[in-house]
Amino acid sequence: QSQTPNYPKRGKIHNQANADRDSGAKSKVQAKKPNSKYNVEISSDSDTEGPTVPKKRQANEENEYDETPQEKKLRLAKLYLEQLKEEGEAEEDDFETDLIAGRLQEEVLEQKGKLQRPIAKDLIAPDASEIRLLRGHKLPITCLVISPDDKYIFSAAKDCSIIKWDVESGKKLHTVHGGRKGTEDRHVGHTAHILCMAISSDGKYMATGDMNKLIMIWEAETCKHLYKFTGHKGPVSGLSFRRGTHDLYSASHDRSIKVWNVNENAYVETLFGHQDAITGLDSLSRERCVTAGGRDRTVRVWKIAEESQLVFHGHEGSIDCIQLINEEHMITGADDGSLSLWSVNKKKPLSTVRQAHGCHGDAELQQPHWVASVAALHNSDTVASGSHNSQVQLWKCTQNYRGLEPLFNVPVSGFVNSLKFSNSGQFLAAGVGQEHRLGRWWRLKEAKNGIYVIPLKRKPSNPEETKMTD
Repeated sequence: QSQTPNYPKRGKIHNQANADRDSGAKSKVQAKKPNSKYNVEISSDSDTEGPTVPKKRQANEENEYDETPQEKKLRLAKLYLEQLKEEGEAEEDDFETDLIAGRLQEEVLEQKGKLQRPIAKDLIAPDASEIRLLRGHKLPITCLVISPDDKYIFSAAKDCSIIKWDVESGKKLHTVHGGRKGTEDRHVGHTAHILCMAISSDGKYMATGDMNKLIMIWEAETCKHLYKFTGHKGPVSGLSFRRGTHDLYSASHDRSIKVWNVNENAYVETLFGHQDAITGLDSLSRERCVTAGGRDRTVRVWKIAEESQLVFHGHEGSIDCIQLINEEHMITGADDGSLSLWSVNKKKPLSTVRQAHGCHGDAELQQPHWVASVAALHNSDTVASGSHNSQVQLWKCTQNYRGLEPLFNVPVSGFVNSLKFSNSGQFLAAGVGQEHRLGRWWRLKEAKNGIYVIPLKRKPSNPEETKMTD
């Protein structure tokens, strides 16, 4: 058959050869113009218009393609036989597959931002004797972060110092002392009140922001100073690393948000929109961050890639703190004493608790206690809030984040300026001071400047355990 002449086919081959030559010539021309993005896209598409695949090779590829489902069947059959052989461990296998399926389902929900693990129902209030106090700062604690492995706490204060603590022993591992005003040029560290801090999700970098408009980047393991970021025109009030990256978002009283790349030691862009000083910022895995706009009474979601923002209204006072619960929901606190739960899909709060921490003052001139800090156990139904009414309040988010119910409170004297749940959910860290982190409106002399480590105890899972504990 191959020897008998077939002119139409030869003509095709001839045309194909010409086409090959043409496409070769085209690719050479395109190689000369690498700058044109459009040309590059065309050249990547032109592969499909390249030389036709010989029939033998096509047949082989088809065979290979046909074999794939059969291979799959064989593989699955072998797996099934192996499972039958291990009949004694059948139950364990079922448990493992269920566990894997459950994990995958959780990951999907987490990416969608809809994961809500029911943890609140099992939590019980700790005894006062179980709460530890870590003391080291001379002035009120303003902010703290917990390392991703939950082994260390980093805290900062109005004394301009940063301390790294070992959670288990409660000992200080590193102290970066604050400098006096005017020693900025020679002092390695902050010389003004530190207002905010953040740690990257891999625990490599830590960032701190101060009243002097500076952001400082540190190596978390050694507390070694790496970089200094300048550019904000007001105190830096919020910092957050995007999870899984070294992209840093910063917010300031200058009403702007800046994006930085810490790996490259580089500034990326600035975003504007708030009408007043920004008081808080948070972010998770998505390329977006959320901010609290203080007295402009707005919460904003910033979509960095799209360069757009969503604006939310709800509080009557200055919104002083914000925290994401998952990608779709967040919690905020304000100086009107209210605590609000939000969805990024609704412009108004899903739920608001008025006077979440009660009131103070004379009967006729009662003022609500300001909500100074909020925290959320990520992808769960548990949040916490702090004020200066001598207690940290834990809350349960109801099904689909429709409402907030009080769980229990933990006695803590002073201004609770910062709250953070450990990643495992085993403890809650509260940064406490005699004064509010943003000013000196009141001073509670009986309070101690320090970090309270509050264990999050779980209810025993079965009656036998309760007997044992009794």
